[in-house]
Amino acid sequence: MAGWGFRGGPVPRGGPHGAGRRRPWRLLLLAWLSLGCGLGTAQGPALGTPARVPEPPAPARPRRQSARGAWGPWGPWSSCSSSCGDGVALRTRRCLRSVEEEPCTGDPRQYRLCQLQGCPGGSVPFRAMQCSLYDNKPVLGTPARYRWVPFHGAPNVCDLNCLAMGHNFYYTFGRVLDGTRCSPGSPDLCVGGRCLSVGCDGILGSGTRPDACGQCGGGGHDTCLFVHRLFQGADPSSDYFGYVNVTKIPAGATHIKVTDKSRNYLALMTSDGRYVLNGDWSIAWPGPYEVAGTRLHYARAPDGTESLEAPGPTDEDLHVMVLLQEPNPGIEYEFWLPRGHPQPGRGDTSPLRQPQPRGAGRPPPQEPPVTPAPTPPPPLGRSAMEPPPRSPPGRSWARAAAGRCGRCRPAKGRSQRVQHFCQSDFVFQGRILARRLVGQETRYEVEVKTPYRHRFPLVTREYVWVPNTCSCPPLREGGEYLLMARRHVNYERTLNRILLQDDGYARPWTPREDRLVREAARHCPQPRPP
Repeated sequence: MAGWGFRGGPVPRGGPHGAGRRRPWRLLLLAWLSLGCGLGTAQGPALGTPARVPEPPAPARPRRQSARGAWGPWGPWSSCSSSCGDGVALRTRRCLRSVEEEPCTGDPRQYRLCQLQGCPGGSVPFRAMQCSLYDNKPVLGTPARYRWVPFHGAPNVCDLNCLAMGHNFYYTFGRVLDGTRCSPGSPDLCVGGRCLSVGCDGILGSGTRPDACGQCGGGGHDTCLFVHRLFQGADPSSDYFGYVNVTKIPAGATHIKVTDKSRNYLALMTSDGRYVLNGDWSIAWPGPYEVAGTRLHYARAPDGTESLEAPGPTDEDLHVMVLLQEPNPGIEYEFWLPRGHPQPGRGDTSPLRQPQPRGAGRPPPQEPPVTPAPTPPPPLGRSAMEPPPRSPPGRSWARAAAGRCGRCRPAKGRSQRVQHFCQSDFVFQGRILARRLVGQETRYEVEVKTPYRHRFPLVTREYVWVPNTCSCPPLREGGEYLLMARRHVNYERTLNRILLQDDGYARPWTPREDRLVREAARHCPQPRPP
C-alpha cells in the first residue's frame, strides 16, 4: 500500500532508509491534523463513545422596566396674553418622579383660548403691531431704515415675517408672540412657534371635536341619534294649495337639512307661531337667516329645488311646513339629536293642525248640508225647559246623527269665562271665513286677528273644528268672535287640530269682551310650556 509524502512519489513501507528517519514527521503531521482539521473527538464521537448533546441556552432574564413618574395637578391659568380680542392663557404642571423613574409622558404646558372684549375701532392688528416695533431700526447690517408691515406669504406662518414698505423683500424677526392668529381670518393661533387649532373645549392643540349632535368630545353614534325620513303625505286635489305640516324639529337638533324638489315652497315657523320663511303667503328671498340660536341657509334653484340647512344646535322647536302648489313628490329631511332626546314619532308629522288652512284656489266641492231635525219632545218626567243631558266631549256627532241636536248652551258669565280661559290651549279673536260640514263635524276656516293665549303655535289662518253639525255654538260667516278652544290629538296621533266643544266659549267679539278676557288672564297661572 502506498503512503503520502510532502514531495515526490510513493515510498516503500519498511525500507532500510525511511523507517527510522521519517516516523517523527508522520507523528507531527497526525498531531497537526487532529488539532487543525478537527480529527478525533473534535470531528465526531469515536465508536463506542456516547454522543454529547449540547445544553440549551439559559433563558434571558426579563428586563426590568423602569416605572414612570406621575403628573402633579395643573397650576392656575395665567393672565391672557392680550388685553382685547383673542389671546391665550397658560398653565403648567410638574412631573413627580424619583431618580430611577422614567420621565412623564405628555406636555407640561397647556394653552387655553381667552376671548376678551373686541378691540376698539381703529386698533392696530396684533401681528401688525409686532412688525411696527422694528420700524426705523437698522437691520441687515446696513444703516438703512424701513417701515414694516405683516407678510403672509412666507412658509412658516408663526414666524414674524414683515415686508419692507415700498420694497419687494421681507425679513423674519423670529417668532410671533403667543396668541397671534396664524393667518388672517383663521381661527388657529400660534403658540411657541407652532400653529395650533382650538378644540371645542377651548384648549389649543387638544384635538377635541364636537360629535354629530354637537356634544364636545362625545362618542358619535353612541351618544347621538340620526333622524332621516321622507314626508310623502298631503296630495292636494286640483285647484287646491295651502300650508301643510311636514315635521317638528325638536330643540337641540344639529346638522339639519330639508330638501324639496318641486314647485312647492318650504316654510318654517318657530315655536311661538312666528314665521321665519315663506309664511303668510309671502315668499322669502334665499339667503342666511338667524333662527333658534343658529344660522339657517335657505337656497332655491331655478328649477324649483329648495333646501334648508342649519348647523345647530337649535334652542327651540322648529316647525317645517310646505306651501303646496302641486302634488307633493316627497320632502326629505334629516337631523341629529342627542340620544335619549324626545324625537318626533313617525305618525306625528303634524306638529300643528292637519291640514293647514287653504289660502287660495277653488275650495273642494261642498258636501250637502245636513238639516237638523226638530228637537224631540222631552221624556216623561222631564221639564220642557230642562236642558238635555250633556254628551261627553267629542260625542256630539252621535246626537246629530240621531237628529237630537238640542239647545246650545254657550258658556257665559265671569266664572265660566275664567274657567275656560285657564283650561284652554288657544284663546283668540277670530273672523269666520268659511264653514263646511265634514262627516258629523263642522269645520270653520278662521282668520286669527288677536291671540290672547296659545300654548302651541298659532298661525294667521286656522281650521277650528266643532264635533257636531248642529251649528252649536252658533258661528256665522263674516262674524268676529272670541274663541276659547283646546288642542285635540287622537290616540293614533293622526289628528292634531283645534277643537271647539259644543259647550265651549264662543261669544261675539266686542271691546267689552276684549277687556274681560284680559282680566281673566290674571286669574289663572301662567301656561306651562308644551
